[in-house]
Amino acid sequence: MKDFIESGKAVMGIEFGSTRIKAVLIDDGFNTVAQGAHDWENRLSDGVWSYSMEDIESGIRDAYAKCAADAMAKYGAKITFLKALGISGMMHGYLAFDEKGSLLVPFRTWRNVMTGEAAAKLSDLFGFNIPQRWSVAHYAQALMNNEPHVANVRWLTTLAGYVHHSLSGENVLGVGEASGMFPIDPGTGGYNARMMADFEKEFGVALKEKLPAVASAGESAGRLTEEGAKWLDPTGTLQAGAVMAPPEGDAGTGMVATNAVAPRTGNVSAGTSIFAMIVLEKAMKGHYPEIDVVTTPTGHEVAMVHCNNCTNEINAWAGLFKEFGAKAGADANPYKILFSESLKGDADCGGVVTVPYLSGEPVTGSPDACLKVVRTPEAKFTLANFMRSQIYSAFVSLKIGMDILAGEDVKIDSLTGHGGIFTDKGIAQQYLADALNTTVACLSTATEGGPWGMAVLAAFAAKENRGSLEDFLSGEVFKNAASEMLAPSKDGVEGFDRYTANFKAAITACR
Repeated sequence: MKDFIESGKAVMGIEFGSTRIKAVLIDDGFNTVAQGAHDWENRLSDGVWSYSMEDIESGIRDAYAKCAADAMAKYGAKITFLKALGISGMMHGYLAFDEKGSLLVPFRTWRNVMTGEAAAKLSDLFGFNIPQRWSVAHYAQALMNNEPHVANVRWLTTLAGYVHHSLSGENVLGVGEASGMFPIDPGTGGYNARMMADFEKEFGVALKEKLPAVASAGESAGRLTEEGAKWLDPTGTLQAGAVMAPPEGDAGTGMVATNAVAPRTGNVSAGTSIFAMIVLEKAMKGHYPEIDVVTTPTGHEVAMVHCNNCTNEINAWAGLFKEFGAKAGADANPYKILFSESLKGDADCGGVVTVPYLSGEPVTGSPDACLKVVRTPEAKFTLANFMRSQIYSAFVSLKIGMDILAGEDVKIDSLTGHGGIFTDKGIAQQYLADALNTTVACLSTATEGGPWGMAVLAAFAAKENRGSLEDFLSGEVFKNAASEMLAPSKDGVEGFDRYTANFKAAITACR
């Protein structure tokens, strides 16, 4: 492995998640051989959820340095060259730059729900759902609010697009990531021309010239420049020349990490936020505020149910129980204990309900944060039911959105879950199967997640004589991948339905 890495054959993927920036190095068998991570948190400043540019730069450098140190510790290998490199990040949001490349306003992340007026206006204008977190909604809202900075906007991008530009000098996005900026025409693989004309007529702004170019998976997106290499690795050890994959969003890398890029396949990515991606075999009949239509990294239309809140309450309570355990003299993994205990709970959590909204949740019409545990006097308030309610709360908003797809008769042949919540086998996976009333698989790569998926896309970009991404994933990357499938249980489905009804009643106070 030392010779493999030092000869410049390894491939790296780096993903900016909500709470962690992670770098993953893979070999030619798509196995993770080194990794590094940097923890970070968004900040609520003047009512806006944001990360600073300094946090972005120092964070990626730290994640890269730790990955390089891991390679040195394991194999005595120094990373001097990379065959390919790919960047992914939290989708959507708003990064606006002027002619000189200066950021005009602090980065507005996907978590902000401040563009409701613009999102509704654009949805009506296009006849196509535009979510609040999409870049075009943020830009339109800024125009509608007459924000001073809009007069100086020269180009717009996403977090992944900004980092890719810093490394390669190219202003380009992968089509999946671009579909979270502005609607994509699946026939052309580019921005929807009719909707673009409608926007420019309505707002009097030439939007297209401000947006990044669009590239499909495998297409050229530049190479790592000398300036980019020094930006990433200030020690000067890393050299320029790596093939740069089109930057993607965490939704796209999740699809790749679960081999869910073909029609009638889908995945659920669970972390700070949660979203389901279902690759459509035909266009949906209607458009709904709860359903986003984005694309795979190759441009196939995808129905996306995105919820802003998922595991934050589980993490908060696990931290509280860990603190209690430490004071009681016990040093144990609270997640393993609490997840196992949840299996003893009632299928409907005994009437205990958790609302995990650290921020607003558009899918359920909740505009603001709402954190609470609710129970009726007759509820069975046990640790098992409490913890089961915590895990259910991570999936319940997603279920409410997914029920719309069931009404559209969207077909799903396979659904795969990935993310840390699925670490303890058969627990969260079973609850998700019951919530969605469908069989859920977890691959052996289920906890690898987006950075690994981005590394795979980078390997695809550097591959010679490549065919389709679907064939590459099925025929090479996942040909020997093990998976475990769990079917919904009758009691579990009925119990989750009762929990959902209780949850809907509990969140009426959140609106």
